[in-house]
Amino acid sequence: MDFQELQVFLAVATERSFSRAAEQLHRTQPAVSQAIRRLELELNERLFDRSSKGGRLTEAGQVLFDYALRLTRLREEAEGAVRELQDLRRGRVVIGANEGAVHVLLPIVERFRAEHAQAQVEVRRVSARQIANEVLSRSLDFGVLTFPPRERGLQSVSLGVDELVMLINPEHPLAKRKQVTMDEFGQQTVIAHNDPSPVRDRVLRLYEQRQSPINIQIGLPSLDGIKRAVEMGLGVALLPRRCALAEIENGQLAVVKVPQLRLPRHVRLVYRRSGEMSHAAEAFLAAARSNAA
Repeated sequence: MDFQELQVFLAVATERSFSRAAEQLHRTQPAVSQAIRRLELELNERLFDRSSKGGRLTEAGQVLFDYALRLTRLREEAEGAVRELQDLRRGRVVIGANEGAVHVLLPIVERFRAEHAQAQVEVRRVSARQIANEVLSRSLDFGVLTFPPRERGLQSVSLGVDELVMLINPEHPLAKRKQVTMDEFGQQTVIAHNDPSPVRDRVLRLYEQRQSPINIQIGLPSLDGIKRAVEMGLGVALLPRRCALAEIENGQLAVVKVPQLRLPRHVRLVYRRSGEMSHAAEAFLAAARSNAA
């Protein structure tokens, strides 16, 4: 079984699209399809349900996906171990976080890099549901969560409390208000992240429970894109305050509270309770604790 073909399979399964996987891998779609077909012939099993949209995995495909993911992680761990032996001074820290959590991490990265300029920091985009398992399996040194980890093998350091606020163009008529109601926010032209997330689901559920509409008119794939659209006056957005601190301080964006949608969240850096930690990871943890203090 060819490892490159497994990487193609993982890309299609993750992106749920042959075309997006081809774009990610910088390969043609026919080349991606041929790699998947070779795997299916070798295993004598269909890996994707061709009758469904989105590249849904068959039962055999799901089994292979789990093993392929483990093999990929083992390969990364082996390469990382060798690199660490080659240059212990440089070191490497790998952190799993969603897009919004990156802004919480940056002050810690700044403190860490000030003392360890040769160290590498890699922040991977990982969903909150996967972070605990990836930290425990050593694919990640740390993860950022907004809820206490249930797994006994993990412990955490508090990074502070965040909340959702309405970000708005400073020239907007509501920009002078200190707060608005949930209904008033829902009547605005709302710009939202188009990726599903627990926070998005909670907000939509609150509106459903009130049988009140929320006027989501623009969906964008990144927080930076959303902030830029709000700056341009295209609408308003409900985002974590921490992800827009610079724009708020510079007067590019204004903040208006929506008390019913505040949804305060305790942000935590989680890591393994036991087992050896690399020198770089120990230093990063010390920086996180200093930053929290």
